Amino acid sequence: MTSPRSPKQPATRLTADDWTRAALQAIARGGLAAVAVEPLAARLGATKGSFYWHFANRDALIEAALNRWESDHTDAVIALVETESDPLARLRLLIGTVIGYAGGSREESIELGMLATADHPHVAPVLARVTERRVAYTATLFEGLGLPRPEARRRALLAVSAYLGHAQLAHAAPQVVPGDAGELRDYVDRIVELLTTV
Repeated sequence: MTSPRSPKQPATRLTADDWTRAALQAIARGGLAAVAVEPLAARLGATKGSFYWHFANRDALIEAALNRWESDHTDAVIALVETESDPLARLRLLIGTVIGYAGGSREESIELGMLATADHPHVAPVLARVTERRVAYTATLFEGLGLPRPEARRRALLAVSAYLGHAQLAHAAPQVVPGDAGELRDYVDRIVELLTTV
C-alpha cells in the first residue's frame, strides 16, 4: 500500500523578512503604490497564500517594511557610527556612510520613495520619527565637538538636509555628484569642514 503523496513544497520557504525585503525593493522601483501582493508574489515565485501566512494584509506588510527601513537605514547606521570614539571621526563616518548610500541606487531610491509618499498615513509618522531621530543624533555629534545645543541642532539640520539634497541629485543627475572613491572622500571631508567651522 502506498502512502498518500504530500503536496510538493518549494525548495525554500519564504520568510516574513523575504516579503519585507521585496516590499522595500518595490518602493525603490515605484514608491508605495508598487507594494502590491500579487506582483510581489510573482517576483518572489510564491503564491498569495505564502504572503497571507506571514501578513494579515497589505497594510501589515507596509508597516513591517517601514520598520525594516528604519532599522536598516537609521538604527544600523547609528550603531556603525558609535563604533568610533572620537566625535569628529563619528561625524565623518556618519556623513561618509549616508552620502555613500545616496550614491547607491537601491538605498537612495528607497529613501526617495519614502519621501515621495510622506503624506501617506503609514509613512508620515515613521518618516517624522526617523527624521527627528537622525537630526537629534547628529546634533549629539556636534555637541560632542563643543557646540552649544541650539547651534548643534542647526548644524545637524544642515547635515541631514545636505544628505537629502545629495540623494536627490544622485538620483536625478548622477553625473553632477562625485563619482569615484577619491572624489567622494574629498567631498565628504569638505562637507565636514564646512559644517564644523566655527
